[in-house]
Amino acid sequence: MVFLMGYMGSGKSTLGKAISNVTDIPFYDLDDLIVKDTDISISDFFKKHGEIAFRKKETEVLKALIESNERCVVALGGGTPCYANNLSLIKDSNSVTSVYLKLSLDALVNRLWGNKISRPLISHIESKQELNDFVRKHLFERSFYYNQADVILSCDAKTESELTKEISTELF
Repeated sequence: MVFLMGYMGSGKSTLGKAISNVTDIPFYDLDDLIVKDTDISISDFFKKHGEIAFRKKETEVLKALIESNERCVVALGGGTPCYANNLSLIKDSNSVTSVYLKLSLDALVNRLWGNKISRPLISHIESKQELNDFVRKHLFERSFYYNQADVILSCDAKTESELTKEISTELF
């Protein structure tokens, strides 16, 4: 199992799908698995049950996925490794290799600014500077967790195909 982690907009789902296509190994997005398990969208789950209930469900689905021992590529949610004992579950599993897709603050802000409307967490942000401040704060809080990944890939100067090839050849 390869778990892709990083901040929203870092390319976890895009790269996960590309790696799956190259290696013919199944790809899963953890959020999609949660939606399948609960039969409710993530945003509706948050509205109806709150973040604490979501994080409990996220840990439950993550644990079941790890216990399945299935050979696959998984895009984690941006906050997944930062909550509950999720990082310990990932690190303690002999079948999981975690990969942090690391991008600079500017690269993330530029990616997110272009599609912020489709992301409920940042859709309300009105200026690029406000988004920069928001992302900087989150990266500061989350980098402790992200930097514990088995592999840290600096992604700023690499294309999707370069990253896909690098991950596919080194980890599969």
